[in-house]
Amino acid sequence: MKPTSIVLLGLLAGGALAMAQSPAPAHSGWSAAQKSDPAGTYTFTRFTLGGSFLGSPPLADRPALIVDCIPGGQGGGRKGKFLNAAVLVGTTLKIDYVEPAEIRGVSYYPKVAVHYDIDGDAGQDKWSPGTDRVPAATPSDKTSASIPKSVIRKVLRGHSLSLSADDEHGAEVRMQFDIADARAVEAACNID
Repeated sequence: MKPTSIVLLGLLAGGALAMAQSPAPAHSGWSAAQKSDPAGTYTFTRFTLGGSFLGSPPLADRPALIVDCIPGGQGGGRKGKFLNAAVLVGTTLKIDYVEPAEIRGVSYYPKVAVHYDIDGDAGQDKWSPGTDRVPAATPSDKTSASIPKSVIRKVLRGHSLSLSADDEHGAEVRMQFDIADARAVEAACNID
């Protein structure tokens, strides 16, 4: 081999090694994608915000907040419509079955116990496991939890969200989200 080829090969290998060792750039900000319901009757916008896991257990996927809505018409004629908000965890969550206030048959509601902190304002609640999509929702795979509209309203107006829930083995899964400028999400989804 010629000396020039060896030097060039060394530079390429060194560059590839440096790229493999450098951390992936952090995703910041909300991304928007157009989706359609399973029946194909309407389209909606899915806003997604990536987060990070804190502590253990280390999970392969990153958590994500999603907000689905049908944006309003151009020129302010029609207001947007909020459809759903959820946290996608990527691991099976512990499901508690809660007895309803009034029993009609043998029904218990599946719930995910969550603890959250939005800019220092802490709370805990039981959220429904997430579903694939409304109105033709499929059963939950138990790797997500639906966020109530009252909570997502606070999240979108905050700066940071810390969230924890237990996985199917009882281990705490802690997540952190830096809430980027969410004015576009609030406006498109008519959160108020």
